[in-house]
Amino acid sequence: MNDIEIAQAAHLRPINEVAAKLGIGEDSLEHYGRYKAKLSYEFLNSLQDKPDGKLILVTAISPTPPGEGKTTTTIGLADALNRIGKKAVVCIREPSLGPCFGIKGGATGGGYAQVAPMEEINLHFTGDFHAIGVANNLLSALLDNHMYQGNALQLDPARITWHRAMDMNDRALRRITVGVGGGTNSVTRDDGFDITAASEVMAVFCLSRSLAELRERLGNIQVGYSTNPHKPVILARDLQAEGAMTALLKDAFKPNLVQTLEHTPAFVHGGPFANIAHGCNSAIATETSLKLADYVVTEAGFGADLGAEKFIDIKCRKIGLKPAAVVLVVTVRALKYHGGTDLKQLEQEDLVSLQAGISNMARHIENLQQHFGLNVTVAINHFVSDTDAEITLLKAEAERLGAKAIVSRHWAQGGAGAEELAQAVVASIQSSTGNFRMLYDDNLSLLEKIETIARKIYRADAVTAEPHVLAQLEQLNGQYGHFPVCIAKTQYSFSVDADLRGAPTGHVLPIREVRLSRGAEFVVAICGNIMTMPGLPRRPASERIGVTNEGQISGLS
Repeated sequence: MNDIEIAQAAHLRPINEVAAKLGIGEDSLEHYGRYKAKLSYEFLNSLQDKPDGKLILVTAISPTPPGEGKTTTTIGLADALNRIGKKAVVCIREPSLGPCFGIKGGATGGGYAQVAPMEEINLHFTGDFHAIGVANNLLSALLDNHMYQGNALQLDPARITWHRAMDMNDRALRRITVGVGGGTNSVTRDDGFDITAASEVMAVFCLSRSLAELRERLGNIQVGYSTNPHKPVILARDLQAEGAMTALLKDAFKPNLVQTLEHTPAFVHGGPFANIAHGCNSAIATETSLKLADYVVTEAGFGADLGAEKFIDIKCRKIGLKPAAVVLVVTVRALKYHGGTDLKQLEQEDLVSLQAGISNMARHIENLQQHFGLNVTVAINHFVSDTDAEITLLKAEAERLGAKAIVSRHWAQGGAGAEELAQAVVASIQSSTGNFRMLYDDNLSLLEKIETIARKIYRADAVTAEPHVLAQLEQLNGQYGHFPVCIAKTQYSFSVDADLRGAPTGHVLPIREVRLSRGAEFVVAICGNIMTMPGLPRRPASERIGVTNEGQISGLS
């Protein structure tokens, strides 16, 4: 069976039974049907003095077309921890509709390691993405209305930095003109859309730890510049927008509780991409999970050069998290692809390409160990085409680098197939020396932080930018130099060239654009040809999605 057939055949438990495993009573749940619920603010506030469990970060090698199964491994590991007698939950991001209908598909895991109800989570879920997009676009509407109604703040239409947002891949909306026709159609100006996962409201939503902090951060969002020399920067609070934006997000901000196919409690909340945003689920869901379980398994988007780096240098820095261990997900197929094997030949044994592709895994292991001080366990996500010789080579190379490698069969066997991985991760935590650290200090300049990531994580020789971008960085550095940086670049390579596989060195990181996320409190460096509004592929996944006469969704993966 495929993923959706497995999910639809599963027998789920009522969400109140899943919640009871964590000591969450019926009065603390706000139901969205039988299998989904949000936690009440009263319950969330009652957890403040409880001790934290151990945080396990799941990341991966650089993504490839064959896929690595990072979310599947995250879910399978949480199931396995419960099977070996540990109290564990899984804490992951919400899927975006863009990838669901584009090229990647959904983000609820696969095989027998999934969160459910799969179709509902992958599509509208509890409406969180809708609320985030509407809050974003309310600010846009207030901004344009302010200029139409006399522009008391003297906003400069040519220097508006705020974009609209929509949770769909639509390249036609990257650059648009609004207010065409003048008159009652408002001020004509250039604008654009970002996908909701890349919006600053999403980042603010995911980095806030309370409603009060959410409102404060929303008010701090910079929307543009004015022609008034006495008030050159205009914020959302200048438009009195933060109260209404918070009202739109009030219910969405409560963490969502669902379950795995093995009934492990799962918090699925927030959903920034890691290639164009900071790539982590919400802070409030992570912190809640740590109060309720001994082990929390979470993931960071895409490869460790993006997701893990941002998880540590942005999320951990902002809210004081310390992962106890990290799992690096690999597949033999993906490593052979990094070593040069053609997509059509991946199921054939190829030790030469595997050996070459292991350089990508090695780079990620070295980064996680040397720059972040983390114990690394390699999870070999098993495929039936993997040969004994390939597995032996891969395990030997991982262990040569100081990382124990475990073959995991969670896709086919669920938690039972990941018990050895769970045992290895627990042992890794118990043997940890506690050397976790950030990649860079707050007191470095913004450019120095970008250069540090480029040099140490990507192994680039240089960072380049046009003079106006360097000038903008220098200007931002005066007030916001203490902010971390969020690099937006392709997820497929350590470089900005998606076709450069393996572990390239000697390349250049070109900064095309810099954006201040004042409310989220980081600076985004957009590099190469990465877009904050993706486009659909030639054959979108939406072409195979449908609904039966009985109302059952088909074709969703």
